[in-house]
Amino acid sequence: MKFGVVVFPGSNCDDDMVHVLGTVMGQEVVRLWHKETTLPDFDLGDCVVLPGGFSYGDYLRAGAIARFSPIMEAVIDFANKGGYVFGICNGFQVLCEAGLLPGVLLKNSNQRFICKNVHLKTMTSESAVTSAINPGTVLRIPIAHADGRYFADHETISQLKDNNQILFSYCTPEGDITEAANPNGSLHNIAGICNDKRNVFGMMPHPERASELLLNNLDGKGLFDSFLRTAHSHSV
Repeated sequence: MKFGVVVFPGSNCDDDMVHVLGTVMGQEVVRLWHKETTLPDFDLGDCVVLPGGFSYGDYLRAGAIARFSPIMEAVIDFANKGGYVFGICNGFQVLCEAGLLPGVLLKNSNQRFICKNVHLKTMTSESAVTSAINPGTVLRIPIAHADGRYFADHETISQLKDNNQILFSYCTPEGDITEAANPNGSLHNIAGICNDKRNVFGMMPHPERASELLLNNLDGKGLFDSFLRTAHSHSV
């Protein structure tokens, strides 16, 4: 399975992602500059990753300018054909702005930048991101964002629930989904979702920052293990 990490002006988690995918997971990784217009030699079983950061300085609205970067036309086409696309933090914002995921990420309810470890309850194993994680598993993953409050209209939220598209919800260390465990005011404590075709994924927490023993946290590595498990199952 090949991974492509898109680099926008202002991306600052691209090196982290390349390191984890390449060095930790041992996969082929290529950097994709935002001005490129194609995804060279990518198969639908490969994955494009939109990393965290502050693309274009988060001017106008987080992800709103990056959505119009030249490479996004190829990313949207790749996703529409069934290719895997994974957006983390700013990447999640870009995917929502591009219409590849429903909803929007708004300013945190406390109007402040938040950087800390949070707990996530795994809501489903029916995705390439969570296939190796049992539903109900609690993960400790760091967040670092000012615009992470997930919002969508009532109909969209109902569809996400009915279609089992909510990947992760903010929770207590014991797995209880409570208002106190919600760091940014996201509706229904939503921390990550997928599209209805289950090939596009977005989440605000940073699994790439929790994937090595060196960091004393391997909880995020399960998401990348899940991708490789999915790729293997499709190849046999």
